[in-house]
Amino acid sequence: MYLEWHVVAEEDNLMLRTFLRNKHVSKLLLTSVKFSEDGKIEVNGNEENVLYRVKTGEHVRITFPKEQENERLLAEFGALDIVFEDDFILVLDKPAGMTSIPSQYHPSGSIANHLKGHYLNNGIDSAIHIVTRLDKETSGLMLIAKTRFSHGRLSTLHQNGHVTRKYQALVSGNMKAKPDSIVAPIGRNPESLIERAVVPDGKYAKTNYEVVASYATFDHVKIQLETGRTHQIRVHFAHIGHPLLGDSMYGGPVELLQRHALHSSHLELIHPFTEEKMAWDSEMAADLAQILRENE
Repeated sequence: MYLEWHVVAEEDNLMLRTFLRNKHVSKLLLTSVKFSEDGKIEVNGNEENVLYRVKTGEHVRITFPKEQENERLLAEFGALDIVFEDDFILVLDKPAGMTSIPSQYHPSGSIANHLKGHYLNNGIDSAIHIVTRLDKETSGLMLIAKTRFSHGRLSTLHQNGHVTRKYQALVSGNMKAKPDSIVAPIGRNPESLIERAVVPDGKYAKTNYEVVASYATFDHVKIQLETGRTHQIRVHFAHIGHPLLGDSMYGGPVELLQRHALHSSHLELIHPFTEEKMAWDSEMAADLAQILRENE
């Protein structure tokens, strides 16, 4: 895997190190390139060190070291609903009931297992870096980075608000129709190894929402996260007395649904290499759409 650029007039005489840092190649990544057997930095086809000063019109290429594959990860070869893929990122539409990564007691069946199979089938020499992990029962769009460069760049973009995630959910009871926000710190529930809770010493968390439609026993809401805490949406709506339908862990009613009613419906980002603005949408999962139809 490599990246390449042409030096423009404004970059003339920059040290190669500075030139690459301006292209968002981190110091850590540069170090890994310099001290690996298969990584290299070239100008016009010749290897150069980072103190070299680039000149207008020169061609710079950085070849990344081979990604370290997780050999313990089992490859599986079932179909994935991939909505976009290039050399740097992959976006897929995850079904409910599928974990993002394997666990000690469930080493197979996850998105990561199937991604490894997809990479092997297609001769893709990449490790798996999940950027936006979804809970097992959450359906919808997930973002995967295919290189360490992409992962590091997307993490920075995410922290700076340039990766937008929007969700749709069915929450129990009826709320005020106007747009609102839930701001409450989230941390581990001291009484559980898995659950999270609103706790005084938790991390800052903010969830913006808008009621799309109200039904007899629940509301259909659109949600945009400003932070990405574990179980954030589920915890926040339970905290204000409106747990998600089907979310038995956080007190949601299970009469209409046996999984929590949450769908990742929109993903928007700046591409980590081209810096192009990109966006994808996913239609409401079939089981949630059916509940809406049946309750109209």
